[in-house]
Amino acid sequence: MPDCELPVGTCPDMCPAAERARREKEGRLHRFEVAPGWCGTRPRADLQRAVKEYSRPAAGKARPEPCQLRPPSVLLATVRYLAGDVAERADASRAEVASFVADRLRAVRLDLALQSAGDAEAAVVLEAALAVLLAVVARLGPSAGHGKVDPVLLQAQVHEGFGSLRRCYAQGAGPHPRQAAFQGLFLLYNLGSVEALQEVLQLPAALRSCPALRKALAVDAAFREGNTARLFRLLRTLPYLQSCAVQCHVGHARRRALACLARALSTHKGQTLPLGFMVHLLALDGPEEARDLCRAHGLPLDGQERVVFLRGHYTEEGLPPAGTCKVLVGNKLGGRSLEEVVMAEEEDEGGDRSKSCE
Repeated sequence: MPDCELPVGTCPDMCPAAERARREKEGRLHRFEVAPGWCGTRPRADLQRAVKEYSRPAAGKARPEPCQLRPPSVLLATVRYLAGDVAERADASRAEVASFVADRLRAVRLDLALQSAGDAEAAVVLEAALAVLLAVVARLGPSAGHGKVDPVLLQAQVHEGFGSLRRCYAQGAGPHPRQAAFQGLFLLYNLGSVEALQEVLQLPAALRSCPALRKALAVDAAFREGNTARLFRLLRTLPYLQSCAVQCHVGHARRRALACLARALSTHKGQTLPLGFMVHLLALDGPEEARDLCRAHGLPLDGQERVVFLRGHYTEEGLPPAGTCKVLVGNKLGGRSLEEVVMAEEEDEGGDRSKSCE
């Protein structure tokens, strides 16, 4: 029906002029959006920095005009800006960056949902937005529970991002060159989930045969089987985005591995194990992180180089230590910027792009 047709966005800026003016007047500009060098009492928005904020659609509220909606090309440019300029800011905490980026990416998804856009161009925007979100969430690390960010809300937004993207894949035939990689990211983020595995196994065989998805399935299998050596060997080989997706499970996998070692090695007199072995087995960032992991689970140390497994000493309290994950995540950027990785770097997606994967 004509009255149900969605408009096509025409806003040329990352933030519509009307919203910029309104938020200037109300004093609701984020400091990331303020014109540099501004010293007045009421901050002014910088056209090149202001980004449309998320506003929940209200029942009975009129649909936004096309001039209030950014077309896919502008949405993609917005995501690129968030990845290249905001996510890499050195003058802000990672929590502040994550909070700002997550809100603006949510607005990107909403703009896309409220207008008519082709499935292929919509998927490109949703893929880039999800990649940025996964990266900024992963960078929070152990500080996720502090500061200006709600980790539960961030997790919900990641799930929302996956839902929007996978619905987009299901609605159209594509082509979606990055689909195998992002279906793999979905499985890695939901590692160990029966529902996620079932959804992936229902994908076409040609898609499941792509290297990126095969690798994700192998990681999931090792995680389920409790095969610690294979799991962390595979995790070492994952590209950056895949490593960001799976990072939230690393602490639990290490705790489970340590519990297995404690059951196997603990005696009344105590058996020792070199910390170097644990560093290698669990892909830790060094001996100090190994010592911290042992102390967090009640395991005594013999000097600085060995852990002692004494019967009855292993304990689990609270969440497992998150760790810094430099080996498994941070170092894998390899000198590239987040923007380069997000904007479809083929080598970072886990393999060749054959026609069978499209």
